[in-house]
Amino acid sequence: MKDRSHFDSPFSGKIVGILLAVALFSFGAIMVLAGWAPELRDRNVAGAHPFSTSALGYNGFVQLLQEQGYPAEVSRLERTLEDSDWGLLVLTLPQWGAAKALEDFEPQRTTLLVLPKWTGMTDPLNKTHQKDTRFMNARVLNDLLETIAIDAEIGRIDVPSETSTPFGSIALKPDVKMQVLRGDSLTPIAETQDGILLAWAPDADMYVLSDPDMINTFGLSQFENARFATQMIDFLRNDYDEPIVFDATLHGFVRSENLLQMIFDIPFIGATLTALAAAFLLGWAALIRFGPPVKEGRAIALGKQALADNSAGLITMARRETRIAPAYLHMIRRRVSRDIGAPKTLNETQLTALFDRLGPEEESGKHFTDMASGLRGPATSREDLMNKARELFRWRKGIIGRSMNERE
Repeated sequence: MKDRSHFDSPFSGKIVGILLAVALFSFGAIMVLAGWAPELRDRNVAGAHPFSTSALGYNGFVQLLQEQGYPAEVSRLERTLEDSDWGLLVLTLPQWGAAKALEDFEPQRTTLLVLPKWTGMTDPLNKTHQKDTRFMNARVLNDLLETIAIDAEIGRIDVPSETSTPFGSIALKPDVKMQVLRGDSLTPIAETQDGILLAWAPDADMYVLSDPDMINTFGLSQFENARFATQMIDFLRNDYDEPIVFDATLHGFVRSENLLQMIFDIPFIGATLTALAAAFLLGWAALIRFGPPVKEGRAIALGKQALADNSAGLITMARRETRIAPAYLHMIRRRVSRDIGAPKTLNETQLTALFDRLGPEEESGKHFTDMASGLRGPATSREDLMNKARELFRWRKGIIGRSMNERE
């Protein structure tokens, strides 16, 4: 029957370390996914919003401004509609739900309201593409204008040959029809003979762009539309460094405050790293400790081992280790003589000859006379003493072992 005490334990230090590393990595991955899963979700789905690259989306305009060096960004924070920060706020209204969201809206900074024009559905085979687009009901748009206190009506006219703008007459090219505003309370900025394309609405305290084809992906494919869009942004801003913020919360892309994200963001990141370092040190201390804590012992221990340890400590403190070589040789000679039952009448020379006949030390091949010659006087160093003493100890151990075998 095999002795199970000699089997290797499956819980070696290496395996335990691997298991701990896998567990820590898995835990960290779960925490990251829990905190950043909303941020990892693809927001490029078809629709008239700032993240969309579809025909009706406005992400192309955001990228165009950024490529031209404009400080443009898309905001997902609800406070964007309430902040009074410096900058231009661009509100691209969705097809549905904008009336309720803007019912009590009061602009706190320069605001451009982009009205919707098209409605449609997402292509089920490609979520980034729009399918079956058509004109949005004008009556729904008129109700929306009334909700946000803009006294005007929607009109859709044939694409005019020229549109009068502060930058000169431009041959704009919206798709199918140009969507315009008609109202006596509006201050025209860009207009045609049959309606207003870009207006200032004093009652709502904001600018209104009636046709989104001037800034959506499909409309920007026309050079004149893209030029007008960038000139319009320059016209609405007071300074070249003024930021341009496209709101995405009206389209449902709201970023909620996340505790997991907060602890890894300024100003909490310092405290978080300190806590993680403390947890790592506690784990490391628990990992390397084995068994219960060692109890505090006596200041002066009792017993033979304590006496031997104290004697060795005194010799070390006195720096006399190298001088005990002759004493160690005398002790080994006496113990071997007793172990092999040598006659007590033998003198030192006769004992040495007897020990030589017992055989050499197996590793070095030296006989007792050779080893004893190096221990008759003080050793040159502590290392020299240890080597010579270890050699003599191995010789004695080999002699005793052979003697036991011969008895058996």
